[in-house]
Amino acid sequence: MNPQLFLAFVGVAVALACTPGVDWAYSISAGLKERSFVPAVAGLCGGYVVHTALLAAGLAAVITGLPGLLGWLTVAGAAYLLWLGVSTVRSWRDASFGRQTATGPAQNTQFRAFLQGMGISGINPKGLLFFVALIPQFVRPDAALSVPAQSGLLGLTFVLLVAVVYSGVALLARKLLHSRPGAARRVTLASGVIMVALGLVLLAEQLVPLAAAIAGQ
Repeated sequence: MNPQLFLAFVGVAVALACTPGVDWAYSISAGLKERSFVPAVAGLCGGYVVHTALLAAGLAAVITGLPGLLGWLTVAGAAYLLWLGVSTVRSWRDASFGRQTATGPAQNTQFRAFLQGMGISGINPKGLLFFVALIPQFVRPDAALSVPAQSGLLGLTFVLLVAVVYSGVALLARKLLHSRPGAARRVTLASGVIMVALGLVLLAEQLVPLAAAIAGQ
């Protein structure tokens, strides 16, 4: 594919990856609370790998073209973010940042962190819409690579970029706040609040139009 077009995509992808949001909130929370933030970041990347596969297979456009299905995915994603955000807020008083507090095996806790990260980026329909809206702008039908191959390449490039950015965010959170329990608690609380807020926004996007339609009947 066109090198200049690819570099332009990298620039846009880096800017988006560096924009704070729920992924950042979860990366910071994992950097402060988990023994290793790698499973959490890997989970976030795993969700975007799923979006990449859907895009390359042509299923992403089909899903976004079904408002009913996308609406249910939005509700599921909102409910998941609310649950995870409330759990994070409830744990903000825990002073043992960076030292595993779970009573179960560390492997199980790491797997849970992976699944939570994958749920955040994979279930969130905003991620799916991002892939459908952005990546096709950098795909050229007349390129040497096929359209699915170009879509897969761009999607995996984004996955690599967010892996680097989110790892850096988690590492900085650990290095800068590990020795400051008070600040770490406040950041953890803020991370949970961000997740709850985004969950409420996603839920409102579905419920407000529904309520308006019912009121208009």
